[in-house]
Amino acid sequence: MDARTRFQEFAIQCLFDASIESKLQATFRAKSALEEGTLEFGFDEPARPAGEVSFPGQPVLVEPRQLARRSLTTPAGLIAFLHAVAHIEFTAILLAWDMAYRFRGLPDEFYCDWLGVAVEEASHFSAVRERLRSLGADYGDLPAHRGLWELAEQTSGDVLHRLALVPRFMEARGLDVTPGMIARLSEVGDTQSVALLELILREEVGHVAIGTRWFNWVAEARGMEPEATYFGLIDRYIKGGVRGPFNIEARRLAGFSEAELERLEACGRAS
Repeated sequence: MDARTRFQEFAIQCLFDASIESKLQATFRAKSALEEGTLEFGFDEPARPAGEVSFPGQPVLVEPRQLARRSLTTPAGLIAFLHAVAHIEFTAILLAWDMAYRFRGLPDEFYCDWLGVAVEEASHFSAVRERLRSLGADYGDLPAHRGLWELAEQTSGDVLHRLALVPRFMEARGLDVTPGMIARLSEVGDTQSVALLELILREEVGHVAIGTRWFNWVAEARGMEPEATYFGLIDRYIKGGVRGPFNIEARRLAGFSEAELERLEACGRAS
């Protein structure tokens, strides 16, 4: 089979080639191969460490506390906000590919699901980047944080930990905070950015739902109770615990059980 249709090769290109354009190309070519029925799953070499995944030379990655807060009422503030969103979506492309590349021996549906997530994240990133360019800026012009990827590195040894902490914790936080971001953009009359974030929010519900489904599948396959396992992993990895408020309806759509939602709200009140 042509190597260009092998899932492994697309994953390696996206994760370990530093070029933004190469990462996007690999993602969309993999999508086409899947649709054409020519995508071959399976791996014939061990996964490289998550710490070797390549980010582009720009933006410079810093600690979150080093990023300045800016008002959306200024052009510079709007650009900084959209740059932060673009960075989250860019990192999410790599997170989806790394999920599919790193963890072996799972059903083909697992790899198809995470490729689908990577494709949507790539579309989100491209759309936000285009919005930045319309404002005279581009992705990479400002520093960005590497917090999401640090968590990916910490959970690289176990798919259950990764599913709990990335889609079901960090990305689920996006469901909680995005409505407030949309409201702030609406207040300043930025209808173009509002439309982008509304699309991202709708599709991110599906991404978290995929994380929920596979988290439950892996936990049950190991004979572990999903709810207790989930909160145990949060306690293990997240300093300061869970914080609200929570977008209960979006989390419900993303597969969180009523018991989980009640426990999250109780943890949020206690923090």
